[in-house]
Amino acid sequence: MKQKIIDNIKTIFYALVIAIVIRSLLIQPFYIPSSSMEPTLLVGDRIFVTKYTYGYSKHSFPFSLGPIKKRIFFNEPERGDIIVFKTPSDNRTDYIKRLIGKPGDKIQFINGNLYLNNVEILKSKVKSKMEIHCGGEVLKTKLFEEKIKDNKYLTAYNNFGSYQNSDEFVVPDNHYFFLGDNRDCSKDSRFLTSVGYVHKDNLVGKAQFIFFSSDYSIGSIFSFWKWNKSIRFDRFFKKII
Repeated sequence: MKQKIIDNIKTIFYALVIAIVIRSLLIQPFYIPSSSMEPTLLVGDRIFVTKYTYGYSKHSFPFSLGPIKKRIFFNEPERGDIIVFKTPSDNRTDYIKRLIGKPGDKIQFINGNLYLNNVEILKSKVKSKMEIHCGGEVLKTKLFEEKIKDNKYLTAYNNFGSYQNSDEFVVPDNHYFFLGDNRDCSKDSRFLTSVGYVHKDNLVGKAQFIFFSSDYSIGSIFSFWKWNKSIRFDRFFKKII
């Protein structure tokens, strides 16, 4: 009996070690709790993030308790990547946004248009009218496709509001500038006191694909009689771009 208990404890211990190694070094699931990345990511999406894409830092480990002081095996992220990072304000909260500016880049909004290094980001209108969420509200907005080099992605915003025109943001060394795809409803690097520029050590990993999605406003996962409406089967295993 005693040996059986010891064997069970060993099994649980080994399983925990394997789980921690996979979560820290390979891949980690994340839940999308807000609408700041609509239409790319919806509230209720569950995604896989690869931890090895940009190398490792202490934030690669659970509770940011890694033994690493600085990032190792670093690979430079690409503009347009969707990245999970720890917010600079507390080095604890996970945010997910799209990378727009790299070290030395200049970012500015002029008449509602996004400029990178004094060049307007190419965009084309996909929809003149669409609805998008912002917390508990529904906003009427426009849908655009933007292009940075070879990366094309969808963003939603109106050509007015607090960021129709902005000061010029200059990204410091070893830092990055992020924006949400839901431009009118995203707390991101535009807000220097709460998010601002993100240090490379705060990068957690790259969002790769959605493995599950459910609209919890319709019903919980336990409400199986509502699965035909609440579970978004069309988003399963969808690559994130």
